[in-house]
Amino acid sequence: MRAALLTVSSSRAGGGGDDESGERLAALAAALGLEVVGREVLPDDQATIAARLTYWADGAGVALILTSGGTGFAPDDVTPEATREVLDREAPGIAEAMREASRPHTANWMLSRGVAGIRGSTLIVNFPGSPRSIDQTAATLAPALPHALALLAGERPSHASPAEPAP
Repeated sequence: MRAALLTVSSSRAGGGGDDESGERLAALAAALGLEVVGREVLPDDQATIAARLTYWADGAGVALILTSGGTGFAPDDVTPEATREVLDREAPGIAEAMREASRPHTANWMLSRGVAGIRGSTLIVNFPGSPRSIDQTAATLAPALPHALALLAGERPSHASPAEPAP
């Protein structure tokens, strides 16, 4: 399966600094056994973000789009709005699990507005912009993402959890 990674940061898009968050998303995609076919750094602009999400889901047909950044309270944090604009269906459990995974690590866990959902057969997940937060939340999501991607691909995998054997 194929994945695209989008780092949303106006400062990074303008050439300011390394894309550490993108590196953490790439590590997650690799751990899931996905081929990363696109990696972009975008400015905090809702129309631009929505257009690139649409391109990767519809035009490039990737199974998974991981975004980083733009999920906070700042006026230019518009990644969740851009994502909702293109989704067919939300997957609220993913976003809830990410916030819960952040809870032991920061008092600001509840300020993350990231969303997750489905466009066609593509899963889109908004991660926080902090590389450390990506690591903390990715560990929680990684066990469930292969099952979600298999379902979206039309497969019918067992519903047994990784800790319990299939009947």
